[in-house]
Amino acid sequence: MILRELISVLPRASVVGSLDLEISGLQDDSRKVQPGDLFIAVKGITSDGHDFVDAAIERGAAGVVVERAVRDGLPEGVSSVLVPDSRHALSVLSSDWNGNPSADLRVVGVTGTNGKTTTAFLVHWIMKHTMLRAGLIGTVVSDDGLTQEQADFTTPGALSLHSLLARIRNNGCPGVALEVSSQGLDQRRADAIAFDVAVFTNLTQDHLDYHGSMEKYFGSKRRLFEGAAQTATGKKPVAVINGDDPYGEALIKEFRERMTVLSYGFALEADFRAGNVKQTAQETQFQLFAKGKSYLVRLPLIGRFNVYNALGALASAAALKIPLREGIAALADAPQVPGRMECVGSMDGATVFVDYAHTPDALENVCRTLRGLDPRRLITVFGCGGDRDREKRPLMGAVASRHSDYCVVTSDNPRSEEPERIIGNIEEGMSGAIYERIVDRGEAIRAAVQEARGGDIVLIAGKGHEDYQDFDGGRVFFDDRKEARAAMDARRKARGEERV
Repeated sequence: MILRELISVLPRASVVGSLDLEISGLQDDSRKVQPGDLFIAVKGITSDGHDFVDAAIERGAAGVVVERAVRDGLPEGVSSVLVPDSRHALSVLSSDWNGNPSADLRVVGVTGTNGKTTTAFLVHWIMKHTMLRAGLIGTVVSDDGLTQEQADFTTPGALSLHSLLARIRNNGCPGVALEVSSQGLDQRRADAIAFDVAVFTNLTQDHLDYHGSMEKYFGSKRRLFEGAAQTATGKKPVAVINGDDPYGEALIKEFRERMTVLSYGFALEADFRAGNVKQTAQETQFQLFAKGKSYLVRLPLIGRFNVYNALGALASAAALKIPLREGIAALADAPQVPGRMECVGSMDGATVFVDYAHTPDALENVCRTLRGLDPRRLITVFGCGGDRDREKRPLMGAVASRHSDYCVVTSDNPRSEEPERIIGNIEEGMSGAIYERIVDRGEAIRAAVQEARGGDIVLIAGKGHEDYQDFDGGRVFFDDRKEARAAMDARRKARGEERV
């Protein structure tokens, strides 16, 4: 593609050099630049792409996109494109390079502190049930309609994101469900995506190490709706919002004139309202009140929070003109979301669950749900990540203490911090609790499994689907589910029991 044509989507760009250069690819990592590429210099958290413009040119970049001048002059044959915001430019260029794939898809974007993954999974499942093929981009897995692969980020970088959207389109998928993280929104990765539906699940304390305040955190989430309202072409996008959440209420008030708003929750005024919730250890049933009618919904997932996730998914499906009864039928055999309230086994009458809950609100919801199963005791294994929001650590300790009969406080992903220090921060919220501290997560899981007796529930919280632990020295393989199953097998073997 000729540079002149490529940057036509950047109306505020100014160019020094030839506009007639042939561009062979886009790149935002100077180490990956190939001859003929256009290098987009983006300022990151720990490094600034502007510092690597020379390196990109040395590797053969035909042009560079920058927010500021980085040198007195460029070599002959290399053009410079100055833009106000290179992150935004990267997203717009990535979309255009791939033929603006989101414009050819029915795109549902899901944001919120908790529930993004399950809501996106359920939307994807309904899409597959009614469209036969659909894409999914999220925390656990990416599905291009033909193959699935483990995800590295909740919301991929702009280059990868638009390339994946193009693959989803080219594989014949009519729609895609996309998790959109606050960091992804803040870093403009989702700019230029034409969202048909924007979903807000909730907002509770998390990521304050990155955002600094709840106001800024909310501001990042809000960008999904602002972007959806701005990028809509000839159609009014739909906002699907949890009206029971105070931040959701604020979004409804702000965007109800610019978007079609569908609210969901337990409140009487919700467009998609749940009531009469009944739960067993295997499923949840509830009555859905929507569009002047009542429907019975059966969901093979447990927890009141999953009722919210199901409501968000059904409202999103309705926004895509999928008949409600078809969406409800799809949910009846929805799959287990990996690492989300996942039952990994039982032994001696005790049951073990693994869940991703890593915020105070998520842990509260999971503990309340498991308490609703009336266990003899709830034993909770948990920790907090290093180099992340320190303020939530004692809050996590307080939640676990309040709802558990016994806790094992351990490591999560310590990263560069000392695990003992993180555990100490957690313990500040555990006054009067019955617990022990075991730094090694594997040992902690084994201790909890050994402690369990008939009727007990063991909850291993914080990592869910993740199959690694991050330490100062790097990443090592670690999977809560495999560790739990191994601990149960070892206990059975020691007692001469059969696996259940």
